Amino acid sequence: MQDVPELSLERRSAAVLRLGSMLLAAGAGSYRVKDSMRRAAAALGLHQHRAQVTLTEITTTARDGDQVRTEVVEQREVGVNADRIDALAGVVERLRPGTAVAALEEALGRVERTPPRYGAVLNALAVALACAAFAFLNDGGPIVCAAVLVAAGLGQTARRRMLHARLNKFAVTALAAALSSTVYVGIVLGLEELGVADASHEAGLISAVLYLVPGFPLVTGVLDLVRMDLSAGVARLAYVTVTLLSAGMSVWAVSWIAALELDGTTTTALAGPVLLALRVLASAVAAAGFAMLFNSTPRAACVAAVIGGVANPARLYLVEAGVAPQAASLAAACVIGLLAALAASRGRASRVTLSVPAVVIMVPGVMIYRSLVHLNEGEVAQALGNGVEATFVVMGLGVGLAVARMLTDRNWAFDR
Repeated sequence: MQDVPELSLERRSAAVLRLGSMLLAAGAGSYRVKDSMRRAAAALGLHQHRAQVTLTEITTTARDGDQVRTEVVEQREVGVNADRIDALAGVVERLRPGTAVAALEEALGRVERTPPRYGAVLNALAVALACAAFAFLNDGGPIVCAAVLVAAGLGQTARRRMLHARLNKFAVTALAAALSSTVYVGIVLGLEELGVADASHEAGLISAVLYLVPGFPLVTGVLDLVRMDLSAGVARLAYVTVTLLSAGMSVWAVSWIAALELDGTTTTALAGPVLLALRVLASAVAAAGFAMLFNSTPRAACVAAVIGGVANPARLYLVEAGVAPQAASLAAACVIGLLAALAASRGRASRVTLSVPAVVIMVPGVMIYRSLVHLNEGEVAQALGNGVEATFVVMGLGVGLAVARMLTDRNWAFDR
């Protein structure tokens, strides 16, 4: 290949690094970022390309003959944009040996200029419906579900505006959690004063802030650990932990000030085919809502809804049949991973954008919250019990997805 100005090492390395930075900002895992950059570098004629990826930084070294260039970029955008991940995956798939660097730069520019698929109103409505469906899946009654619908919608609206103002992400999480939980508590306590009561406060309080659970970093962090990308995996899980603590402390503070009685058990009066149908519908709505929150395409949201509608009701029935929650979560996550792999092979959506929305509704938010409450009240034994149970359920979700990935992808099954 002739060394012309357009194909200088500096420009080609910068284009490859730009691709990796855009993927990282969109929420892609370390393996996808490194693999995409490697393939782009090969298409641009670079003889060698090595990358080190963490949650917020990428360090690359590119070699072309005797020339070597090392670059570092810091990416402060820790968000999720499933549509951009899939679009960039399409860009990489279309690259061929000898691709001009200008062609890659133009393709990246088109992806970068693509606006979000859903506006503020539709985004908030999707979150509200998803959280209300989650409240139903946790045995919340009609009043609780309605209160969650309003609280989650208002919280997501405020969260979106604060993120656009570039406020500290953990502060945004804490403030959004405080707003949603305050609105929820205000509604249910106000209705109780009017003589309309519903005992399932706990399910509703957690459901109202479920949109704050960092499902994408949680799943990609576990998958990074499976791939032995420890620096990226540990950093992502640390981010997940701090985010959950930020939300959990706000929710606990609101419930403490309002003196809500929690830790109660709730049951539903529904049973049989009616309950199954409603669980399937609620799971599908929740998964589709979170897919829209992640900016997935309408087609990908529908596929995620089908996957969630199949796997989550099955998990609930396994738990009710006496199967350990972590074992049921592992089996359900494995099914989700296999279905996502099948759907991804027949369309442009990636596995992670199809699987994460269905997995998020299985995160044991109630157990995590109970652990925080007991810990703040000095009840260490109860806190550890709930915390350990929640940890094992999350581990089950991660292991299930990892098993599905290894069953369907030789690059994950074998370390090469």
